[in-house]
Amino acid sequence: MLTKDEFYSKWSQLHSDAPITGAVAWWLKISYRFGLIATLLRISPNVLTLLGLISAAMSALTATTWWAVFFLVFSLFCDGIDGSVAIFQKRDSAWGATLDSVVDRISEAFWLYALYVIGVPAWLAIAIWSVAAFQEYARAKLSSLKIKDIGVVTPAERPVRASILFTALIMWQLNIPGIVLLSWLFLVLQVISFAMVIRYARAQLR
Repeated sequence: MLTKDEFYSKWSQLHSDAPITGAVAWWLKISYRFGLIATLLRISPNVLTLLGLISAAMSALTATTWWAVFFLVFSLFCDGIDGSVAIFQKRDSAWGATLDSVVDRISEAFWLYALYVIGVPAWLAIAIWSVAAFQEYARAKLSSLKIKDIGVVTPAERPVRASILFTALIMWQLNIPGIVLLSWLFLVLQVISFAMVIRYARAQLR
């Protein structure tokens, strides 16, 4: 079992020696505590990954109810701590990282299906998911080419995607118009984000 300092050091090492300050430090304190709780309850990081996937599916199946909001938040929470729990339990592995990445893409497909359920045109929801998946594929490809520092934070990272869906689900429940317009904004942000990653990749690979 890792001490807090060892946990921070390992996390930083796995994230290109990222500094642990501000919001990152705050989140890692929470992650460390949940790592301890998960260990005491004998919950593995892969179980958390699968719980996140199930919750994402439930957010799609309950998209027209308040339950969808709860399942979305729980899905994002599980996704946020599974990697930290793996570090805490000294279970970080290539297989775990691969499973987490695949589950993230499937979970986001469920998220975007929830948009479709509440009235967003299918082609628009598919377009948003596709561009997001292209962005993450480009990052994965860079990593496979031994470029560890991805070097760019885009305006449509995974927490932002979840936040936009969260907003859309709340708007549906409160009968606030503009969900389709919000989805168009989502697509624009995602295209800009994809372009930023591609631009960075081109600069690194030239």
